[in-house]
Amino acid sequence: MGRAIAACVLAERIATQLQKRVLIVEKRNHIGGNAYDYYNEHGHLVHKYGPHIFHTKSKPVWDYLSRFTTWRPYYHHVLAVVDGKKVPIPFNLNTLYALFPPRYAEKLEDLLLDNFGFGKKVPILQLRESSSGDLAFLADYIYNNIFLHYTQKQWNLKPEELDSGVTARVPIYISRDNRYFQDPYQAMPQQGYTEMFRRMIEHPHIKVLLKTDYREVINDIRFDRAVCTGPIDEFFDYVYGEMPYRSLDFRFETLDQEHYQEVGTVNYPNDYDITRITEQKYLTGQVSPKTTLVKEFPQVYIPGRNDPYYPIPRAENRERLALYLKEVKTLKGSVLFAGRLGDYKYYNMDQAVTRALGLFEKEIARPLVVS
Repeated sequence: MGRAIAACVLAERIATQLQKRVLIVEKRNHIGGNAYDYYNEHGHLVHKYGPHIFHTKSKPVWDYLSRFTTWRPYYHHVLAVVDGKKVPIPFNLNTLYALFPPRYAEKLEDLLLDNFGFGKKVPILQLRESSSGDLAFLADYIYNNIFLHYTQKQWNLKPEELDSGVTARVPIYISRDNRYFQDPYQAMPQQGYTEMFRRMIEHPHIKVLLKTDYREVINDIRFDRAVCTGPIDEFFDYVYGEMPYRSLDFRFETLDQEHYQEVGTVNYPNDYDITRITEQKYLTGQVSPKTTLVKEFPQVYIPGRNDPYYPIPRAENRERLALYLKEVKTLKGSVLFAGRLGDYKYYNMDQAVTRALGLFEKEIARPLVVS
């Protein structure tokens, strides 16, 4: 029962390391889950479910995925439209000088360096709590112009209503490094994510059943164990109610011009209903006289009408999740859960790989003992 990275990683490990047969059952008509990409009618490699930028600090994860793809080095850059200007995100010293008069920007830079030090990453909520005077002004400015409205659009919540780790994913970076990520391994699969997944599960022990709900076949197949990478609440028939997710509406547009914007992604934290526009060619490195964009419109997730993309990390949702995790224990290891939806965790791509590899080593590679 699976989609995306976790399912493919686990299938590969089970087939190659345990020499066992694996059936991947997928509701959609393709493998790869939300990281699925394809070539559109203009020959552009497109990320169907929004941009997926691979980055990791983990050499084991990098080495594992490198078995299934060659890489194109890529450093993602993001601009945000603030006060009518496109400025670097995460907010850094270059952003500071782009938005404020030089002398005041210099004063604010000195205060940031004195209080936090060069190269430090400071979450916005921490900056707001620990600042006074001009730094308090800066903290409020960043909060109101970078975080507040973007977060409200993306999550339908204020930043402080989410777990602090959500806003900490995009901290204030006291540096002049305009890259969105600073991880040592940053690249895109040379032939795309779908091709990487295809190679990962290209094994005689692995079969794939597309356009199928696992409930349609679960009683017709024999299996030792199942791994669910779909929504955990759906698996248990919403016995404790629906876990909330955020969904997205992706709208694609191909323009008869070489480029539309200066970098891969431009965020719109304050203007318009969209949160961001991504230009696909920056991600893929393709050369073409035309360019394809994807615009993202956040929306409420409604089962059966759209797809769940983001679990919503906050205290009340963890309480409901705890009830479902108690149900998981009653299965005594016969069904395991993984991935963003199965674990109800806001994973990056490399974290999903780490989770799947760890689950294989700690649970699946060991014999199932039923007491």
